Amino acid sequence: MTSAGSKTERRRRMPRADREQQMMTVAEAVFAERGYAATSMDEIAERVGVSKPMLYEYFGSKEGLLVACIRQVRVELRDRTAESVIGADTPEEALRRGLVTFFKYTDEHRRSWDLLLRTEAAVVGPAAVAEMEAVRQEQTQLHIALFSAYMPDATPLELEAAAEILVGACERLSVWYVRHDDVTAEEAAEHIMRMTWFGLKGEVEARHKH
Repeated sequence: MTSAGSKTERRRRMPRADREQQMMTVAEAVFAERGYAATSMDEIAERVGVSKPMLYEYFGSKEGLLVACIRQVRVELRDRTAESVIGADTPEEALRRGLVTFFKYTDEHRRSWDLLLRTEAAVVGPAAVAEMEAVRQEQTQLHIALFSAYMPDATPLELEAAAEILVGACERLSVWYVRHDDVTAEEAAEHIMRMTWFGLKGEVEARHKH
């Protein structure tokens, strides 16, 4: 039989990075289930199996814990999107790959993604709002890098405008997408391609003629 003392000892021996990841995984689930405002640090601590003071030691506050969860989303989404376009032969293929990857990722985090996009700034606080904006800006920068490879003579202003339009379209469609279990990531990506690629294709072809 395992004693309570040995269980406590195992919790203490868990590497900090692993413990932090465990806390964020549980927190993401609870935030998605209850909403940010209704979530308590007590419930998260209980589900993780740690004390509430330990949560505060790691994250400082409930908002700090939410910020950590969003930051993890930002890093994972950036890395997956960047990796997905490697080896694409055409700008159309690269864009489609990136879009499918984006929607597949939001699908994996369906409930929490909906929470992040719909939670009011006054509820979550400025740090969480800033972190969510950082997610958008990283996606914008990835699109700028992609477009610049195929439109090398486009101005920075043109590249930025095209990237912001695409990011805005993806975000709004993702709100719709996470509520429709019958829509696949590929189908969601095709909606964006139909609405944006014709204009982008014209720009790419025009640039290559000069």
